[in-house]
Amino acid sequence: MFSSKSERLFTGMIATVLAVSAVAPVITVGAEKSSKVVNEVKGNVQAIEILQPTQQLVFKQGEKITGQDKHLMVKVGNQVRQQPVQWTNLSTDHIGNHVATATYTHKGKSVKLEVPYEIKGYELSFMHTNDTHASLDFAPKRATVIQQLREENNDRLLVDAGDVFSGSLYFNTFKGQADLALMNYMQYDLMVPGNHEFDLGVETGHPEFAEFIKNAEFPFVSSNVDYSQDQYLNELYHGNVKRNPADGKLYEGIIKVIDGKKVGFFGLTTEDTANIASPGPIQFQNYIEESEKAVKAFKKLGVHQIVAISHLGFDDNPAIDNDLELAKQVDGIDVIIGGHSHSRLDAPVVIHEGEEPTVIVQAYQYGDFLGTLDVTFDKDGKVVAHNGKLIDVKSYTADPTAVSILAPFAAEIETIKNTEIGAVATAAFDNPRDAGNVLNPSVRKNETALGNLITDGMLERAKQADSEVVAAIQNAGGIRAPINAGPITTGEVLTTLPFGNTLAIMSLQGSELLAALERSVSVYPIESGGFLHMAGMKLEFDSSKPTNNRVVKAQVLQGGQYVDVIPNNTYKIATNFFAAKGGDNYLEFKKAYEEGRVNDLGIIDWEIMRDYLVKLESVTPSVEGRVVDVKQ
Repeated sequence: MFSSKSERLFTGMIATVLAVSAVAPVITVGAEKSSKVVNEVKGNVQAIEILQPTQQLVFKQGEKITGQDKHLMVKVGNQVRQQPVQWTNLSTDHIGNHVATATYTHKGKSVKLEVPYEIKGYELSFMHTNDTHASLDFAPKRATVIQQLREENNDRLLVDAGDVFSGSLYFNTFKGQADLALMNYMQYDLMVPGNHEFDLGVETGHPEFAEFIKNAEFPFVSSNVDYSQDQYLNELYHGNVKRNPADGKLYEGIIKVIDGKKVGFFGLTTEDTANIASPGPIQFQNYIEESEKAVKAFKKLGVHQIVAISHLGFDDNPAIDNDLELAKQVDGIDVIIGGHSHSRLDAPVVIHEGEEPTVIVQAYQYGDFLGTLDVTFDKDGKVVAHNGKLIDVKSYTADPTAVSILAPFAAEIETIKNTEIGAVATAAFDNPRDAGNVLNPSVRKNETALGNLITDGMLERAKQADSEVVAAIQNAGGIRAPINAGPITTGEVLTTLPFGNTLAIMSLQGSELLAALERSVSVYPIESGGFLHMAGMKLEFDSSKPTNNRVVKAQVLQGGQYVDVIPNNTYKIATNFFAAKGGDNYLEFKKAYEEGRVNDLGIIDWEIMRDYLVKLESVTPSVEGRVVDVKQ
């Protein structure tokens, strides 16, 4: 394939061929055999033929063949010359071969040639990332891969499926602006907001996310989010489909013309954001209903290639939302570029439901991989072929310009990272994940020494504020990184607890506490960000029992002894303010918050952990049987 202006001349008896598309060929002219004259020119009985080409003549999909001037190298007798022709017909010959009719004038007479061609389809190509979480160490290497892929195909789109925010010192310090500087340099084309883009919300809106959007040199698609009550984001949002989207804006959907073909893009953010982030005044709408509206709107505008940029999760809880359900329930979506579940899809997944297949991709997490996807459509916009993979960027050489962009941010982060707080870990405090194998341990389903350390610090600080506090709990999804053996640095503490949550005290009925503990272990042995680590409390559960009937024994520490939780008693429990407001779908905590039974102390979680470590001076990992599965 050539660019639209390419023309190469080969010596001797080899053909010169002009191509018109670098990305989306549909009709390829120039088969293995030569094409003979259909209508010979009167007065000239010499054979006229198209020489066997070494390159292919390409018509892109949707191009009107009639009247198009193209050049072929033809042989008239013993003479070879470049001959302009007009294509007037595409048809099938008597033995079923596809043929194109080329017409030109020779000595005042019309000559027609039948040339075999191949139907291939319109091609659309992507690069994609998701859930990078401000992990920028390998970003300059990603820039190198992106540049190389663009050299092969300059029409390849670069898309992010959300959660650039939260998870590292870069975010804690620069609130997304370090990430954005690199994304602008890499020339991202589109992004959908993830749930963590709403972590920093206040009651009136999201100033940091608004600043991120304003400075972006690309648009955002956000189709199931209501920004009308957010004082910062409302002015950036356009609630319709835009043909010529501006950078630094949020859109219901956009249409991009790629190689002469209209392609529709819309974006989805998990409705669970209302439970797992801090959306403030922002409302999230049903993803199926909004997707159906988007597909209908695009098709009404004559758009048949439709792409969803999704932060729903590949196979997350289907009762809430996920990409698999989206593909099954909404017909007309050709491609889903996903995020949220941190799924490593080494090859695209194709769902065959309804009239058309849907291709789903996702590129794991933390910028370790750059995803690629090439999709071929037929003339009606149906996916007929695809090819995709994940590229491990760590093996590539860093892009020098990207390194220089990151350098001033990295220098400041390095200073913070290396500042020792005055405490030592005698051994590493691990933060395991099960990598999809339920037999492996995970911070999101098992007691860990790190979870114990964090909640011990929370409990001590909460008791200083209110002596009636009996226990502390921490949702596992808020524990993001391990602590290495040796001197502990500020950077390690910040990376372990990166969200800047504040400490809160809840006043709960025993029945509410028991219901929350049931919720904590409801999906065990599957990982859950809502799994609770605890101090001043012990839990025994039986995973062989049905959900909501698994708690065998729950006790709190009172008067130096562990005693059973009584449903009618009242208990003061410390947690982070995110969980206290009902985060991770803790409806019991949400009810207490709405009823005024939550007191936010305003003390930042990582500072609590730092101060607790400094007080202890030396810490040793210990798992104490605080959460135990007693299944026989």
